[in-house]
Amino acid sequence: MSLRLGDDAPNFKAQTSQGEIDFYEFLGDGWGVLFSHPADYTPVCTTELGRTAALKEEFAKRNVKVAALSVDSVESHHGWISDINETQGVEVTFPIIADEDRKIAEAYDMIHPNASLNATVRSLFIIGPDKKIKLIITYPASTGRNFNEILRVIDSLQLTAYHSVATPADWKDGEDVVVLPSIKTEDIPDKFPKGHKVVKPYLRTTPQPNK
Repeated sequence: MSLRLGDDAPNFKAQTSQGEIDFYEFLGDGWGVLFSHPADYTPVCTTELGRTAALKEEFAKRNVKVAALSVDSVESHHGWISDINETQGVEVTFPIIADEDRKIAEAYDMIHPNASLNATVRSLFIIGPDKKIKLIITYPASTGRNFNEILRVIDSLQLTAYHSVATPADWKDGEDVVVLPSIKTEDIPDKFPKGHKVVKPYLRTTPQPNK
């Protein structure tokens, strides 16, 4: 049975490029991003891991731990990391998980028969502090991930987890947000003192509350 949003993220222990980790202990009380790659030494994934390393500070300021996964060995990962650092001008400091028996890939439903019988598809999971899955995105092998979108979604998830708002289409951090329908219009001024706009009775906007 495949994982769905709101499900518990499966915990696991695994060998990585930084030694053995317990995934829940690795995440601690923060947020997490787990993303998979079909194999080491693949071109698109090399650019993605480089981009992830370049965004180290962006993930850190959002209290997000990042881990990658491939079905290759730790030894292979170390060689690949050297290539990533060299070609992308970065230093990979996050762990790359060795999932040679594919148990983690199976637990996270990363093996799709229509894509490959023996390799992971390129899935990405965002996991909340409650260890529940907040987002799942699966990419084809030919298309690199949009990391600006991943950061945007993390901003939205963190904002909406702690405030009674949702984020509209193409929203970016700092822009107006939508007041949840569960909040009565007459109660908006007390809850959102920065002001609000009633576009329709069901569509009310307010400045981002945590800015």
